[in-house]
Amino acid sequence: MSNLHFPEKSIFICDGSKCGKHKEIRKFLKEAIKDNGLKDRVEIVKIECTDRCKHAPILCFQPQNQWLSDTSIWEVEKVFKKLILEE
Repeated sequence: MSNLHFPEKSIFICDGSKCGKHKEIRKFLKEAIKDNGLKDRVEIVKIECTDRCKHAPILCFQPQNQWLSDTSIWEVEKVFKKLILEE
């Protein structure tokens, strides 16, 4: 049996040409996961373009299926606290 581990929660981040320009959001999430000791429980997954470029950046928090669009780092921080830290 392998020691393969899957996270409890995932954050999917579109990495298309427009969404990918919002690197500060991915950086914030990586640091927040590390700072809260969640590296084994929460994973960031870069996904291909979601075809919602007019609403970049696009993120999705799973398993809650909470999608964010046209979002700022402050909104991402608020949702991270609610869906990752408080649940």
